[in-house]
Amino acid sequence: MDTHAHDSILIIDFGSQVTQLIARRVREAGVYSEIAPFNAAAEAFERLQPKGVILSGGPSSVMWEDSPRAPQHIFDAGLPILGICYGQQTMSHQLGGIVAPSENREFGRAYIEISGRSALFDGLWSEGEKHQVWMSHGDRVERLPEGFSVVAQSEGAPYAIATDEARRFYSLMFHPEVVHTPDGGRLLANFVRHICGCPGDWTMAEYRQTKIADIRQQVGKGKVICGLSGGVDSAVAAVLIHEAIGDQLTCVFVDHGLMRKGEAEQVVGLFRNSYNIPLVHVNAETLFLSGLKGVSDPEAKRKFIGKTFIDVFEEEAKKIGGADFLAQGTLYPDVIESVSFTGGPSVTIKSHHNVGGLPERMNMKLVEPLRELFKDEVRELGRELGLPDAFVGRHPFPGPGLAIRIPGEVTKDKCDILRKADAIYLEEIRNAGLYDAIWQAFAVLLPVKTVGVMGDHRTYEHVCALRAVTSTDGMTADIFPFDPHFLARVATRIVNEVQGINRVVYDFTSKPPGTIEWE
Repeated sequence: MDTHAHDSILIIDFGSQVTQLIARRVREAGVYSEIAPFNAAAEAFERLQPKGVILSGGPSSVMWEDSPRAPQHIFDAGLPILGICYGQQTMSHQLGGIVAPSENREFGRAYIEISGRSALFDGLWSEGEKHQVWMSHGDRVERLPEGFSVVAQSEGAPYAIATDEARRFYSLMFHPEVVHTPDGGRLLANFVRHICGCPGDWTMAEYRQTKIADIRQQVGKGKVICGLSGGVDSAVAAVLIHEAIGDQLTCVFVDHGLMRKGEAEQVVGLFRNSYNIPLVHVNAETLFLSGLKGVSDPEAKRKFIGKTFIDVFEEEAKKIGGADFLAQGTLYPDVIESVSFTGGPSVTIKSHHNVGGLPERMNMKLVEPLRELFKDEVRELGRELGLPDAFVGRHPFPGPGLAIRIPGEVTKDKCDILRKADAIYLEEIRNAGLYDAIWQAFAVLLPVKTVGVMGDHRTYEHVCALRAVTSTDGMTADIFPFDPHFLARVATRIVNEVQGINRVVYDFTSKPPGTIEWE
């Protein structure tokens, strides 16, 4: 994203799976932030001219010879710096301290005791108090750099918080960005607002205007083709791009036969009737399902669907006289799970069909106006753009659609069975007034058949799993605690109304260790 008039914070990524949550907390404080991997941090620092820097956690040890470092000149820039976990360790190491393996490693909830004063605590913590935090470290600081003082400690981290107030350097052994540190968001807000001096005036209205300018600058007079998946992300991206460049945009809705019940009709109606955006509706069910025949590996399914999407886009671009750009609704969590944002060192969890660029044979460049946003920020942007709440508030739906909710081979019969079960489940959730309290709910058709008894006859049919989670960003999630009577009612309806299913189970797995989707 181009530098703009608002103050910003640079977050240097050392490979933590929750680095993007730091950006989320900073934005919640009304301050724009960008993440850059450590090996691109120098360029980002010069481009952004930030008001402060945050060093993320990471899986490395500073004692490794090739472990990542922050650009040394950042410490000489006179700016406030906050180091988190590995960020504390590399800050200490680079400034002359000593880091060593911890004899008492800490993973999970811990309690720190405040033993000194700091600008970081203003209006929040006082000496002598104890507070819950979230630790995840195997190394710890053994000797602080010159100028640093301890202001909080825990059982396993004698330097849980160490600061150099004169230079405005602050270091934390714990993770303030996760929800398990209850006051973590306020600590980060103190850093960016009070210590860095950012006014906190960055809003989604500002993001909208900035992105419109960015899109116009990137696209010029070129044509853009935007793929609609049926989800919120691609819809918001399309409306934003249309506001920027008008009829230079053509949307392509690829109906791959993997949509939820009634979804294709809803998407086509919204864009043709409500927004008058040029829309091509491609019925590609046969193409996708024939290509998925015999494919059971989840990564192979994702890669085929992603490649076929691109093939269809390329064909449709030729039909409209060529397109210079392909627009996608890629989000932060998509990118961080495929590879760290802007190519950083985080471990790949799973590939996303809309992450990773385009085949070299294509002459289109990517337009990804939502790449820096979290899902709730996308919803906020959608409302800012005037999209109806019924559409903006929809649960997330993956680009590969039902293909990743059918472990094993995907067939039309399985899709039809799952569509019916999923529609019943969501209908009951809405009837119970629970839809908006749930981040994402869906049914999964398992590659397992079980024996049942229906009408005094033996059945041998599929098992349907129900999934429902609460979350704020999609990176971590807890199960939704349905009443057993609700689940029993849903199970009864699915077994009675959906031919092909004779057993229903509920998924009680949080994220982590599981992912929200099953594949």
